[in-house]
Amino acid sequence: MPRLARSEWYDLTRDMNWSLSYVKEEEAWPAELSDGFGLPAEAWWVWDEPYKVTYPEYVHNQYGKDAGVYAVNAVIGRSKVYEQLDPGWKSAIIAHYGVIAIPEYLASAESRMGRFGRAAAWRNMATFGTLDEMRHGQIQTYFPYGLLAKEPRADWAHKALHTNEWGAVAARSLFDDMFTANDAVSTAVQLTFTFETGFTNLQFLGMAADAMKVGDVDFGALISSIQTDEARHSQQGEPTIKLLVEHGRKDVAQQLVDHMFWRSWRLFALLTGLSMDYYTPLEHRGHSFKEFMREWICKQFLDQFRDFGLEKPWYWDEHFLPELDWYHHALQLGIWYWRPTVWWNPDAGVAPEERDWLEEKYPGWHDNFGGHWDVIATNLREGRPEATLPETFPMICNLCHVPVVAPAGYRAGKLASPLPRVLDRDGRRYVFCSAPCQWVFEQAPRRFQGHTTIIDRFLGGQIQPPTMEGALAYMGLSPEEMGRDATDYAWAHAAPRDRTATHG
Repeated sequence: MPRLARSEWYDLTRDMNWSLSYVKEEEAWPAELSDGFGLPAEAWWVWDEPYKVTYPEYVHNQYGKDAGVYAVNAVIGRSKVYEQLDPGWKSAIIAHYGVIAIPEYLASAESRMGRFGRAAAWRNMATFGTLDEMRHGQIQTYFPYGLLAKEPRADWAHKALHTNEWGAVAARSLFDDMFTANDAVSTAVQLTFTFETGFTNLQFLGMAADAMKVGDVDFGALISSIQTDEARHSQQGEPTIKLLVEHGRKDVAQQLVDHMFWRSWRLFALLTGLSMDYYTPLEHRGHSFKEFMREWICKQFLDQFRDFGLEKPWYWDEHFLPELDWYHHALQLGIWYWRPTVWWNPDAGVAPEERDWLEEKYPGWHDNFGGHWDVIATNLREGRPEATLPETFPMICNLCHVPVVAPAGYRAGKLASPLPRVLDRDGRRYVFCSAPCQWVFEQAPRRFQGHTTIIDRFLGGQIQPPTMEGALAYMGLSPEEMGRDATDYAWAHAAPRDRTATHG
């Protein structure tokens, strides 16, 4: 039979909407799974994705990607490339796998949009997105599986999200909020637009480039392969926001974006901020994390806000931008100190030449953070490593589940108070690391108030015995898996530079 041109059949097959007659609208698209936010059903039918692909084209492209990236993995797996990588970079990829691999599987919740998306073209696009996420989960558990003989902690690519380790709890909380327990319209705005378009798509581009610089061809090929999928399916949010705005629901779109941008920022700062400014070898660092955020994340989002008629999030100037100067540095200090509570080996990243780079990129870094590292280095040089290990736990935010580091922001002159924010509600006290975290909670308290942090569980008697050792066991961390300094404290024994000329 003659072969039809793609243009003759594509629109018909991707966009077959119809009016319901056997069931009611609310039965086919219940609000819990597909909240239309008051738009009539037919209004959604003009939903139009910017990136169009047919199923045969999709399969052909994905087959080519998999063939190429698995071939690279097979070759690298027989080499000594991994053993020769910088210790800090190894920590970055082990942390990445633990936080991201299983959530990629969970992101197959795009199938909710594939069933409950409000337009046929959207459901078609979401079906491809579901297949993408399944592929991303599979490839990011397969690659670390091949590292097990060289790095037993690679097992946390599969294990992390099944434990009560505090970082895994924070990741689960974010991703459950974003897509596992979300309706289709909100998922499109919060997952595919805010998180993927705004954060991961650009992050994967940067990580792929950094991987190639440090010689990690395997990870670079993996991330590049994933990013090309992200660039396609992440665009489901754009037409969804446009329709909300066009039909007078700008308030909904704005609130969804504001909510998830802040939540995503919290985990992004922890994972990517540390990797870029501390774990990546100094000679291979391009942008600082702050420069990357300002040039790529911030600029892109502000441009898109203007395009859609949205405003900057209310916290942008007062809370978000100031945190670029200090927040991830505070997390780095805390995570290194509480290193037994994570599954990777944190790299201090504060050897003398690295401190010079940090001071150059973040003027005032030495005054705000360097003194703490000086005390740690002195204890290590004088044979007191036990003084650099925790005896108890920090406060944890009841929204983002990340440790409260407000004192560091206060010391840096970015916060008015070193104290966390406290809210008493329904007989329970909640602690928040920031005003935006409290705002997110108060927008939908029933969505979050049943959640408990690791500290809540510790104080509530759920962790037994109520000791540091008991808590680490509760988190699923065996002594062999607990994090150690990535370089065995080599940085602390490097000759310190004389800073009296510039710091008094």
